[in-house]
Amino acid sequence: MPSTDWLSRSTRAVWHPCTQMQRHETFPLIPIARGEGVWLIDFDGKRYLDAVSSWWVNLFGHANPRINAALIDQLGRLEHVMLAGFTHQPVVELSERLAALSGLGHAFYGSDGASATEIALKMSFQYWQQSGAPQKSRFIHLEHSYHGETLGALAVTDVPLFRQTYAPLLNAALTAPSPDARLAGPGETAETVARRAAAGLEALLQQHAGEVAALIIEPLVQGAAGMAMHHPLYLAEARRLCSQYGAHLIADEIAVGFGRTGTLFACEQAGVRPDFLCLSKGITGGYLPLSCVLTTDEVYAAFYHPDIRRGFLHSHSYTGNALACRAALAVLDIFAEDDVLAQNRAKAAAFAPLLAPLQAHPAVRHFRQQGMIWAFDVATTRSDFALAFFSAMLEQGCLLRPIGQTVYFMPPYVIEAEQMAQLVNATLRTLDALVGDGDAQAGEQEPAVP
Repeated sequence: MPSTDWLSRSTRAVWHPCTQMQRHETFPLIPIARGEGVWLIDFDGKRYLDAVSSWWVNLFGHANPRINAALIDQLGRLEHVMLAGFTHQPVVELSERLAALSGLGHAFYGSDGASATEIALKMSFQYWQQSGAPQKSRFIHLEHSYHGETLGALAVTDVPLFRQTYAPLLNAALTAPSPDARLAGPGETAETVARRAAAGLEALLQQHAGEVAALIIEPLVQGAAGMAMHHPLYLAEARRLCSQYGAHLIADEIAVGFGRTGTLFACEQAGVRPDFLCLSKGITGGYLPLSCVLTTDEVYAAFYHPDIRRGFLHSHSYTGNALACRAALAVLDIFAEDDVLAQNRAKAAAFAPLLAPLQAHPAVRHFRQQGMIWAFDVATTRSDFALAFFSAMLEQGCLLRPIGQTVYFMPPYVIEAEQMAQLVNATLRTLDALVGDGDAQAGEQEPAVP
């Protein structure tokens, strides 16, 4: 077990993400020694069920033996080579396989999700510059959207916590209504909300006709909005409207790709193909940083020219890293060999009875599920709910990290019924401990929409 001194040194030396570091004066860091399947294990042997897949990246469990074996083999061959002027087998194979799966034939690699967003935005902007429409330089994003925290990505992110500090540095984007199904009024359905949001999008495109380079959306699930889920109809309408008004459709599947929503890519559920598909997080199974932007022959052709200034002016030192690409190939192998999507559908159906008590809890609002993502909002007046819930669940050996008043489960796909039951029971105990009857009754008046 690391000493107290070791932990205090870590607090001083490591600046942790999305964290007010002063909190760790009273809320100690959790030192993890190793991982195994759905479990994270500390130096005392205490096990934590990783119900958020370590920020949505882990698909097939920690220390997965098949991904481990692929990486060990690749370590003996090639760890990395610059992708400017050179190439290697894993990046070629991965690009070809992603093209076959998505219908988008050109892959550009980065290191993380925000990088993928930046790449897609820059590609779209430069495409129009080089295609005789330089006035197309604005972007549309949805209410409560999240696409990353670099400056370009923040410009199309609608989370005040992330935007406000850096507002003077950001280009102004256009905001379209969210199709969040929780916004349904009495007698309305998720499809009703989707149609209304699509009408709002069309009005925005009409108002700014000729200015818009692209619409960027998180298909089916807006993660940082509190796992806001919407009907696939909205994706179909967004595709139709982008085509009608001459704007690109950028699908940010950084969080929802690779089976999270029930299909390999969420866009499949609407039968649409975006102009840009942004991938990261689960692409390497949670092992190594990698992102990818897939795009069309038409976009690629606009950059194919003798003049270097018409090339895509973007690079990362570790673009197409051989180890990361090999991990991604192992992930695709597991999907193909184990019929993971069918297994996940069976698991989700089997878990439904286990989750029923949560859905019936008096403090729970808007219980929802999409593929291997479950979420609900909690009626509470506690300002410290998210931190208190996180802390209480850790005491019970579960890692959950609420988004405001939204609690969600996004576990690795290897979770079994016994582990899901443990997670549900711990969540029920925590709700009972933190939320009083007054909270639940107060919550009847207003839906808990972040």
